[in-house]
Amino acid sequence: MRPVRRLPRPRTLRARLTFGLVVLLAVSCAAVGLAAVVELNGFLTQRLDEQLAQVGTRFPESLEHKGALPDDHDGDEHGDTRRLATGTFGARLLDGRVTHKGLIRSGDPSADLDVGLSAADRARLAGVPADGRPHTVGLSALGDYRVVASAGRDRDVLIAGLPLEPVQATVRRLELVAGIVFGLALVVTGVAGALWVRWSLRPLSRVADTATRVSELPLASGVVALPARAPETDPRGEVGRVAGAFNRMLGHVEDALTKRHASEERLRSFAADASHELRTPVASVRGHAELALLHPGPVPAEVTRALERIAAESSRMGEMVDDLLLLARLDAGRRLEREPVDLTRLVLDAVTDARAAGPDHRWTLDLPAEPVTVPGDTHRLHQVLANLLANARLHTPAGTKVTVTLETEAAEAAGGAGGTADGDRSAAAGEVAATATATATATATAAATGTARLSVHDDGPGVPEDLRPGVFERFTRAEHRRHPDASGGGAGLGLSIVAAVVEAHGGRVALDSLPGATTFTVLLPLGDISSG
Repeated sequence: MRPVRRLPRPRTLRARLTFGLVVLLAVSCAAVGLAAVVELNGFLTQRLDEQLAQVGTRFPESLEHKGALPDDHDGDEHGDTRRLATGTFGARLLDGRVTHKGLIRSGDPSADLDVGLSAADRARLAGVPADGRPHTVGLSALGDYRVVASAGRDRDVLIAGLPLEPVQATVRRLELVAGIVFGLALVVTGVAGALWVRWSLRPLSRVADTATRVSELPLASGVVALPARAPETDPRGEVGRVAGAFNRMLGHVEDALTKRHASEERLRSFAADASHELRTPVASVRGHAELALLHPGPVPAEVTRALERIAAESSRMGEMVDDLLLLARLDAGRRLEREPVDLTRLVLDAVTDARAAGPDHRWTLDLPAEPVTVPGDTHRLHQVLANLLANARLHTPAGTKVTVTLETEAAEAAGGAGGTADGDRSAAAGEVAATATATATATATAAATGTARLSVHDDGPGVPEDLRPGVFERFTRAEHRRHPDASGGGAGLGLSIVAAVVEAHGGRVALDSLPGATTFTVLLPLGDISSG
């Protein structure tokens, strides 16, 4: 069984208002037309009944005398029939049988007695009650007639009738004229109504256009310049109230965004200043601890252990301060170096270092035949690789297989391959990839020359589901969750540095994770190295 297809519904407010206006007018026209047709049909039928009453029984009585009326003594045997309307029908019935019948035809003053009536017509005439009231009878030979049956003086029944065709023709003509007039009225009203509704809703359309422009603005970070306010109309109307409320809301949003941006700037400035100021005392503490450990004299074991911990923690704090300072500088828009970077060599060096740091893991490489070169900062890109490999090493158990893959994509596939492949895997996994926003600096270059895809895949336990949406945020820590036996752990800045550095290079990073399959994917524009 085929499903029933529903008629398309108007979606916009303008279309709905126009459609409703046309429908209401159509219903009104139909009601007026129907009332006019019914009233005219009743009026003309009543007039026909009055004419039928004037005919009386004289014409059917004359049929028995071959067209002469019983009281006609002036020698003019057709004097009364001349005054009868064309189409007048008469019949005489005796014992339910039609004994005489006649019809006044156009231009013939005498009655035509040779009227062909079928058996069904005779039965219909015999069924007309002799009550002197008009009745409608359909005769196959003559059409619809309005007839009156009366009892005669010889125990017979006399029937006189007038045709309904003039009434029906007039009613049909009225229906035709009403249909044409109402149809034109609907078309004209539809066009005029659409123009009127469009003109009336122009302020609301401008509000919708402003809202669309606002919805397309990136409001997550940075300075946000909201578009011009929607023009306000009469505040006493619904559209005017909507425009006014919308403009007030935009004002509140703009104030909130301004305060948010100022707060972010103060936080960035504080992080940068604090990180910068902390580098010297942290280095000093570390230096004094290492100097104390070099003391030649006897030192209690507890003191030695404390000094070692001070040196280790100060070293860790120094790395954290450096990471915070790097993030603060990247947030401030500091440009990185732009030079040709052999990404293949960086991958080889980073995997070699990771293999030395994590000999219990299985490290594999999948590299292209030709070297892959991208424009960027060598030190920072090496930091990206080191952080991703350290993340895979620290948060997976021994024996985990880590695969590093490097490949290039053509320009046609660069714009959609990463998103499509990641999206397919995310759809299959039922997860939404956490993706860092790419800056607009290298978008045009990447689209023109292609993309380098670097992925780090491991078959470990996967990233916990509650951590995936914010895995690239700062101070997100997952130690003892992906791998309960993992020791140590960073400050939760490694992946945020990965996202920030990749973004600064005009790329993006994404995560797809399920138990037994976790993949971090970095997309970097190949760009035009010569122009850098």
